[in-house]
Amino acid sequence: MTTADDREVRSASRRLAIQFAAIILVLFALLGVVIVAVVSAGQSEAAKRTLADASMVDSVHDAPRDLLITVVPLPGAGHGPDDDQSGVQSSTGLPDGLPDEQAIDRVAAGGDPETSTITAGGQDYLTQTDVRRGKVVQISYGLGEQREEITRLIVALVFPGVIAAIAASLVGVFIARRAMRPLAESLAIQRRFVADASHELRTPLTLLSMRAQLLRRRVRDAGTSIPSPVSTGVDELVDDSKALAEIVEDLLTAADPRQDAAKEPVDLGEVAAAVTAATQARAQARGVEVESTSTGDVTVAGAAVSLRRMIVAIVDNAVDHAGSRVLIECARERDDVVLRVSDDGPGFAPDSGTRVFERFASARAQTGDTAGRRHYGLGLALVSEVVTRHGGTVTAANDGLDGGGRVTVRLPAGTT
Repeated sequence: MTTADDREVRSASRRLAIQFAAIILVLFALLGVVIVAVVSAGQSEAAKRTLADASMVDSVHDAPRDLLITVVPLPGAGHGPDDDQSGVQSSTGLPDGLPDEQAIDRVAAGGDPETSTITAGGQDYLTQTDVRRGKVVQISYGLGEQREEITRLIVALVFPGVIAAIAASLVGVFIARRAMRPLAESLAIQRRFVADASHELRTPLTLLSMRAQLLRRRVRDAGTSIPSPVSTGVDELVDDSKALAEIVEDLLTAADPRQDAAKEPVDLGEVAAAVTAATQARAQARGVEVESTSTGDVTVAGAAVSLRRMIVAIVDNAVDHAGSRVLIECARERDDVVLRVSDDGPGFAPDSGTRVFERFASARAQTGDTAGRRHYGLGLALVSEVVTRHGGTVTAANDGLDGGGRVTVRLPAGTT
């Protein structure tokens, strides 16, 4: 591989490694969320069970160490020896914010039992207020240890996740480079072949084009009258040689993935009309009539040479399999320009699906080419390539003329 190819492999490997690490991080994050949610739910249930176990406590002396209790006698109840002047008992060391006097007043006034989380002294407390044996009892359970446990759990999950992501990145780079190198070498060989073949063809095609143009000039400057078929044939020869030279340039561009063909406004209807005119000779030899129509603004942004190659490939395929007629239609449909090429041939095989656009695939019924040409199954694969490069879609179905084949291309409409 060349240095540029090696850089591409390294860049692609890094992208794959980053994506792999991102997936690992996302999985760890999801796992962490599930674990934290389960632990939090367990802690909440444990706190509620603790309060439930203390439901019969109505004296600060009977309360466990981790519970803070406030007991307020209802009106008419007597005072105990440990009660203050109002008859209220409270655990020692109550933080600011406890007891929740408003909740006590609501329950004492006949309200329903209340359970809520209160922040007091910088710590959260699960607090339950209820009436027991003629007293309003408020029990508070500190949630500080639970919060600290959750924090430790999150830290314990974050560090392994980061380490796993880094390890996944390193392993991903190593595996991706090993896996991609054979493919990259194969693609590099393919690109070199296309580039070398196109480069070797460029010179003779340039000479052919120049000679065709000189021939046309001499024909036009000749003093004698030249038959119209000869003059027309020379013009077609010039156009075809120019098209071949443009195709070679397009192949050179396509062979280099780092270079994109310059996009320009292309009237797909004009291109289709030009292809129709260029195809007439071969179509007439097969007894096939080719027509083209265009409706509305059918301008797309793309490479004119590539789009011409695409239409030529579709029309050639249709002419090869048509019974007597091929119709090319260009139309604007909302934000798309739609190209439909229909024929009255036998259509595509029922189970062909997307296989029709694969290389060396033949999904058409055999019609017997009278010209004896061999079909390699590359035409529609080229169509799919060009359409993908232009951000469009292509489909094949048997809804053409008289139930024949139809290829439909949708490209984004636009001028730039």
